[in-house]
Amino acid sequence: MPLFLTVTPHQLQFKFDARTSRGAMRTHQVYYLHLHDSDRPGIIGVGECAPLPGLSIDARPDLASKLNQLSEDVRQRQFTADELQMLLKSDELVEWPSIRFALESAWLDLHQGGRKILFENDFSQGTTGIPINGLVWMGEKDFMQQQISMKLDEGYTCLKLKIGSLDFATELDILHQIREVAGPENLTIRVDANGAFAPDEAFRKLERLARYSLHSIEQPIRQGQPEQMQQLCAYTPVPIALDEELIGVQDATKQVALLDFIKPQYIILKPTLVGGLQASADWIDMAVQRDIGWWMTSALESNIGLNAISQFTANYAIDMPQGLGTGQLYHNNVASPLQIDKGWLRYGDGSWGELPQ
Repeated sequence: MPLFLTVTPHQLQFKFDARTSRGAMRTHQVYYLHLHDSDRPGIIGVGECAPLPGLSIDARPDLASKLNQLSEDVRQRQFTADELQMLLKSDELVEWPSIRFALESAWLDLHQGGRKILFENDFSQGTTGIPINGLVWMGEKDFMQQQISMKLDEGYTCLKLKIGSLDFATELDILHQIREVAGPENLTIRVDANGAFAPDEAFRKLERLARYSLHSIEQPIRQGQPEQMQQLCAYTPVPIALDEELIGVQDATKQVALLDFIKPQYIILKPTLVGGLQASADWIDMAVQRDIGWWMTSALESNIGLNAISQFTANYAIDMPQGLGTGQLYHNNVASPLQIDKGWLRYGDGSWGELPQ
């Protein structure tokens, strides 16, 4: 059953300037991989390649060329399912984690009949949901306060705030205002610094943040500073979650060494950034063996990527909110059955829209 692969580019349009400590985004260039089986015409598996500029190791000028080359290789070599599996397990895509995730998702979808049901579980069957955090983007104080009020009105019991772009005193004031409305027994708060703190100021800032009974802080300092991060994790008053720290670390020996040295309280897994669903499963296994908590997060994919990550996540016993609510960010997202209801992501009765051709 020879396979063939086609690639469709699509530029997602944000509803607002999505700001992080690395700058603002107005558009997001993604690529949809369509995997076909010549023996089963009409059945197509779809995956999403959506690297993030400034963050993904494969957000490179030659990404589109690599995708076209991959499509041509699959055609010329007349890949079988077994050969595709070998490619996914090989080192050929180590430098292209978002492509590996997209190809892996497309294969799972094709294998299951091209219905966008990659995993048969209670979530994909619509009988259970996944608890998620409400994401509050960086912006001016009024903009952030508006988002917070809206998320609380929508019934979220866990909020994640992007911090690091405003004056730190202003950000503390926002946290103070939230806690005046909802105490830690009613509302869980996570913050994400995206590496914005300097190492010599990080601990003092963590001490001040601890006053607001935070669940965790993501990546307080830039990745690639293992000694400083290890010290922070050892003495922090706020549990630390590694995020960017995992990007580009795809060798199992190095992954083990990273976790054993830094000893974080949590790790956060984005399949687009760490190399796919199986790569995420491997990280989870290592974390669980070390009593390190974890949760899954989407990385601004459209509903195609979000769907794959959500169904994968639902294979696990979920005991805390996941970061899977980014599908509402775009004007031109792909219509899907994914729905958010009072802080829960659900696979509803809706239908999938047409993908760009």
